[in-house]
Amino acid sequence: MKSICIFEDEEYKQLQPLTYFRPSYHLKCGILSLHRKIRRNYPNVRVELNTRGYLRNVIKQNHPSEIVNHVMSETMLFLNGRILVDDTLVNQIPLDGKDEIFFSNNNFIGARVSGKNLESISNSLKDVLSKNDFPNLPIKEVDVTIINYPWDLITYNHQELIKDFKKITGETENNLKDFPGVIFLNREEIFLGKDVKIKPGVVLDAEDGPIFIGDNVQILHNASIQGPVFIGEETIVKMSATIYHNTSVGKVSKIGGEIENTIIHSYSNKQHNGFLGNSYLGSWVNLGAGTTNSDLKNNYGTIKVIINNQQIDSGKQFVGLTMGDHSKAAINTSFNTGAVVGVSSNIFGGTFPPRYIPSFSWGGSEALTTYDIDRSIEVAERVMQRRNVILTDIDKELFRTVFKLTEKERRDKGFPK
Repeated sequence: MKSICIFEDEEYKQLQPLTYFRPSYHLKCGILSLHRKIRRNYPNVRVELNTRGYLRNVIKQNHPSEIVNHVMSETMLFLNGRILVDDTLVNQIPLDGKDEIFFSNNNFIGARVSGKNLESISNSLKDVLSKNDFPNLPIKEVDVTIINYPWDLITYNHQELIKDFKKITGETENNLKDFPGVIFLNREEIFLGKDVKIKPGVVLDAEDGPIFIGDNVQILHNASIQGPVFIGEETIVKMSATIYHNTSVGKVSKIGGEIENTIIHSYSNKQHNGFLGNSYLGSWVNLGAGTTNSDLKNNYGTIKVIINNQQIDSGKQFVGLTMGDHSKAAINTSFNTGAVVGVSSNIFGGTFPPRYIPSFSWGGSEALTTYDIDRSIEVAERVMQRRNVILTDIDKELFRTVFKLTEKERRDKGFPK
């Protein structure tokens, strides 16, 4: 039997705080997550997932059909979960072939291993893999795009929305129909799922890119959506929302105000007035009314972002807010250019909060302290109940584990335990 193992490498840390609550390959770009794109390019092949130990039970709980950490094959194609797949990948790295290791511009892309080489790796499989786990294999140079930082996902969202739209809509029935008082521009590039409700005054403009609307989405009066855009199932687009190009929104979310060049994971709310641009939000995020972020410096220079306690020059002129899962911002919160907020933080205050806020923070511009772990779990449980989702013991353990993992960065900033 031949299989694929999608793995994480140490560079998952460059995608924090988004990767505290999920593996790097579960990040989204376009319509699909990174690992779904890999799967689609190797159809009908058994796929295993490798990840950090504390995330295994979370994957088993949330994705029970997935196989986690079992290397059981004659030949295994290991692929880095940070790959952004294109149609050439299968030809460059076919499932069949000799044992070899793959690099692209010094990035470790993966390896094909069989027989005793695979047996040796299987017996000492690590949580995160590196080139050192595949010694003495010949090197093949390939040309593959890899995601290094959160803003890369935003950069590629335009092209991925278009690519995913073409592939998915070719396999699924389009329920596009007329609605009273609704304007469709370039209908050929608009897809509606089942039981979509659209109120009068709405404009869906696909002249610059496709629009994918999932099942049971509600789009309320006078909202405008300019493609390419993806709206996940059971999401509500509020009245007069202005959703610009290159925006992806997961399922069961509420969106409103002005949004562009942004990726929002499922069960998050940005439903009131305020601007959100060039940003990436995890799941269960809530932005209060009037919350706005800057994504462009007044001097139009490149934006520096603090990632994993290091300041990185993004080389980008536009970088907005990166916010981890279960974090919230109070009404009228203003985030500076390239701001980063960790997981499970509660941010409020009258002026700009710091540009980097560690996970489990409480406060804002005037002062920050540690968000008590028991209170943060209590709030998460209450929030999830509103969407009929149960916070399980596995979820609670995830909170407590990440709280411990992020203690040092809070202590370094003078926070209490």
